[in-house]
Amino acid sequence: MQQQVTRSSSKVLIGVEGAIFAALAMVLSFIPTTIGSSFTISLGMIPLTMYALKRGVAPGLLAGLVWGLLHFATGQVAYLSVSQVLIEYLVAFTMVGLAGIVSKQFIANKQTKAAYKWLVIAVFIGTIARFFWHFVAGVIFWGQYALWGMAPMLFSFIMNGVSGLATAIVTALVLSWIYKLSPRLFLNN
Repeated sequence: MQQQVTRSSSKVLIGVEGAIFAALAMVLSFIPTTIGSSFTISLGMIPLTMYALKRGVAPGLLAGLVWGLLHFATGQVAYLSVSQVLIEYLVAFTMVGLAGIVSKQFIANKQTKAAYKWLVIAVFIGTIARFFWHFVAGVIFWGQYALWGMAPMLFSFIMNGVSGLATAIVTALVLSWIYKLSPRLFLNN
């Protein structure tokens, strides 16, 4: 019985921790990094990727979903249609949690050069998974607003590709720096 209570309280703590990381991601999202109408560096990827590396895929996906939902609570939703909102805020932000796919490899290689490799791989997995869905939404829903008469697929690929790449680079650099300063922040306590 005691073991069940401990396991349940552990899951609650992991969930609360995920909500805190999602809230931090939302706070970082308020820092202006948008250039023009479509290019942005998403600083919220930093805490969400860190959480997914620390806790794994399922908690990472849940925290990503919470981050997406927080956009509604804070009025940070660009709305064209219900399906566009579902793709860009629920699906795309949830997919950041896929960074946790390599959490076991990352944790197993703690404080080695291999840990940095897994950290960067996790960043790119989460970023590609998220920005793929923004790309899809860009083609389907935002294509009519493409600049210079550009084909919607090309415009979405360029804008989401550049934003995703810039986000991944910044996230990888910041997380590598944090990991170097305090690797225990990434460990399950």
